Amino acid sequence: MANYRDRRLAQEIQKEVNQILRKKVRDPRVQEVTITEVRVTGDLQQATIYYTILSNLASDRTKAQQGLEKATGLIRRELGHVLTLYKTPELFFSYDESIDYGNKIDEMLRNLNKEY
Repeated sequence: MANYRDRRLAQEIQKEVNQILRKKVRDPRVQEVTITEVRVTGDLQQATIYYTILSNLASDRTKAQQGLEKATGLIRRELGHVLTLYKTPELFFSYDESIDYGNKIDEMLRNLNKEY
């Protein structure tokens, strides 16, 4: 029988982190951050949180990463209050490249149609 606990936990973390970023974190660097996906290890000890921002500038991306790293303690503490786990997972933030990749593919397809 498959164990779905890690996926359920990932969905719950995604929902809660989005709420925490909107309501509790006051850092202006993370105001436009959206959590796109969360992956939790099988032992539920680590969670990689993938995010995206509206801006395409590399400087905004690094500022958002710095803001998220600074707010990691607050986010983890707030998650600990909400989740019913023995130990709150360690959080790692990573920029989600899939949005940019999808936009690049869309642009290539649009340009392909213009040529013919």
